[in-house]
Amino acid sequence: MILFLVVFCMLVAIGFGVISAVSDFKSMTIPNIYAGCIILAFIPAFAADAFSGAGMEFFASWKAHLAAGALVFGLTFALFSFRVIGAGDSKLCSAFALWVGMSGLASFLFYMAVVGALLGFATKVMNKRKLMENPPEGSWIAKSQAGNMGVPYGIAICFGAIVAFYQLGYFSPEKLALLASYTENQPQ
Repeated sequence: MILFLVVFCMLVAIGFGVISAVSDFKSMTIPNIYAGCIILAFIPAFAADAFSGAGMEFFASWKAHLAAGALVFGLTFALFSFRVIGAGDSKLCSAFALWVGMSGLASFLFYMAVVGALLGFATKVMNKRKLMENPPEGSWIAKSQAGNMGVPYGIAICFGAIVAFYQLGYFSPEKLALLASYTENQPQ
């Protein structure tokens, strides 16, 4: 049951990350509720893992996770203050930093930066060339083709989080096999 709760909460977090990425692509906004749900999903997952005694140990110490979230929030708040990134990007990035902790932070930030750079390059290309005749109004493509330099960084943040989750072993075959065996042994 504990493993099921942990993996379910991880899937909820990734799901809200994907919804955030789609929202950022469609409207260049990330509602606060998405980052809030990612943080709220972390709490029962961490508690279940920490107090289960099942030996799965998905997460590091609570201090490492809080430190990562606080560090990223401080850095992204500074970037937001200088109008480099949006407030939604800052909150989403901080929420996922809480999930990956200090041990997954480098991987998360690296892959996020790589995808962010690719999105920035695509934005520059769309500033000069019209790739779509009638893009949806308010979307990243429409704004880029109109000369706006905004980047839907929610896509990059979500990608970085998924890679970091994988590299941390959150979705390792052993843990998923335990989850599968748990669900098979439940009464119908």
